[in-house]
Amino acid sequence: MKYISVFFILISFASCQITETINLNSDGSGTIEYYNLRDENSFQQLGRQDLRYEKFRDTIFTFQDYITKYHETFVRFSKVDQALFTEHANVKMHIKVDPIQMENFNRVWVDFKKIDEVPYVYESLGLANSLKENYPIHRKNYKIKYSFDGVIFKRSLQIMDQENFEKDKKEWEERKKIYSKYKLVESYILNYHFPRKIKSVSNEKVILSSDKKSLTIEFQLSDCLQNPQVTNLEVVLEPKDFQ
Repeated sequence: MKYISVFFILISFASCQITETINLNSDGSGTIEYYNLRDENSFQQLGRQDLRYEKFRDTIFTFQDYITKYHETFVRFSKVDQALFTEHANVKMHIKVDPIQMENFNRVWVDFKKIDEVPYVYESLGLANSLKENYPIHRKNYKIKYSFDGVIFKRSLQIMDQENFEKDKKEWEERKKIYSKYKLVESYILNYHFPRKIKSVSNEKVILSSDKKSLTIEFQLSDCLQNPQVTNLEVVLEPKDFQ
């Protein structure tokens, strides 16, 4: 599987179930995880190689492992690129391809003290591949920012390169016509857990847990590709003295 931005080209995600999970603690610390599971039925509809012919792989590593292992390559990159790699040093990654169990997924996660300081984990695997293979870094058209002040949580997806975004959007429209004849699994799920009850959410399609401390919302990847900012979200928690 080619590890690129979750919203970059549909061909890499048309057969995937993607889940973004955030666990927030009362002090603002927590964990963010990105999990990408390839659905084999969808994958084979698109005429892709059967998983049975792929090699078994089950690898867990941190980005720092790659910086250390491929240090000779690391120092060849510009100072700006080196700083970007270092920003992802604490990100953990798990890649698994199991031809027997017909399982193919990648999981990326990182612990944080403040969510507004987390690196852009959606590009961690792509950066790791660039470092390993000595490929130029592909700058993403999107950037997701998070913030939490103890009461208000925000998820904001920003378009960083409008011109390239428009080009990708046209490509997506063409691919959408091709893929419309298939019954593909292409879900994108936000699964967030908070330290207190949720008072309000900006998206009315959110499903709250019974204790109102967690939320889930599911999108179609096709919708995210066409309008990625549809995933923006604002969550207001009940005040601390309210509970």
